[in-house]
Amino acid sequence: MLRVTLEQWRMFRAVVEYGGFNQAAKEVHKSQSSIHTAVHKIEKGLGVKLFRVEGRRTLLTEAGEMMLRRANYLLEEAAKVEAVGQTLGEGVESQLRIAVDEIFPQQVLYKVLENTSAQYPLLRVELVESVLTGASELLQNTDVDIAISPVTLQDGFSEELCQIEFVAVANPNHALHQFGRALTFEDLKSHRQIVVRDSAISRKKDEGWLGAHQRWTVSHMTTSIDMIAQGLGFAWLPIPAIKTQLDSGVLKPLPLSQHSQRKAQLHLIFKDGDRLGPAARAFIGELRYRCMQLEDSVE
Repeated sequence: MLRVTLEQWRMFRAVVEYGGFNQAAKEVHKSQSSIHTAVHKIEKGLGVKLFRVEGRRTLLTEAGEMMLRRANYLLEEAAKVEAVGQTLGEGVESQLRIAVDEIFPQQVLYKVLENTSAQYPLLRVELVESVLTGASELLQNTDVDIAISPVTLQDGFSEELCQIEFVAVANPNHALHQFGRALTFEDLKSHRQIVVRDSAISRKKDEGWLGAHQRWTVSHMTTSIDMIAQGLGFAWLPIPAIKTQLDSGVLKPLPLSQHSQRKAQLHLIFKDGDRLGPAARAFIGELRYRCMQLEDSVE
């Protein structure tokens, strides 16, 4: 039989998290004596000293630091078990939260969502469009259930979905199309580059060539496409997102001598497959199928 309960571990962690017994009692709505009792039972049951007092500060001992790491893991796993049980108990989930990087082909995404909703008509879908590390951050913070991202997680599930091809483009009347020869990166430096910023709040990431002396940074790819179509700059843009503009001649590939086209790998990522319900699994299955078709059409 276990000597320490999950509730006692929660009280121990609360003391650390809030900086003392009194503060923890206020935050978790328990009496200070009950917090002290919980910690004392851990110390007595395991024969360790978890805290030391220096002035008015309550600090972890070396043993306390080690026990905190173990307790955090234990509590996180307990939360996962409860979440899995809740998913099993509820059956089909009522909501599916998905973060998708803006470079993922929209028509493919729409088809996946349409077919998933056809199987689960009452499913509410919350779609968050992101850039660079934005999708993986949302998943890491458990703000979404599934993410399609160029950035993977250190822990959790990750699977390569598809590669997205980028091409350097500008309006046909842009000065870069008037050189009459192959362009170099030096030619690009004196012209405005339109860049889409990382949508993550923390650990933002820059990606691609950023050598232009003048750069405009926008929040959405559609804004970037519109600016470039109006002749306000150049950029590397995903081909699926600008197919209409390329076909109509509003955008034209730049005649770069090298690296005019680039590829980005997108990944399907989620934290714990056991926590995904039937609708989420249906979405993933449909997503894999559509991405296989996408890759086949490119080949």
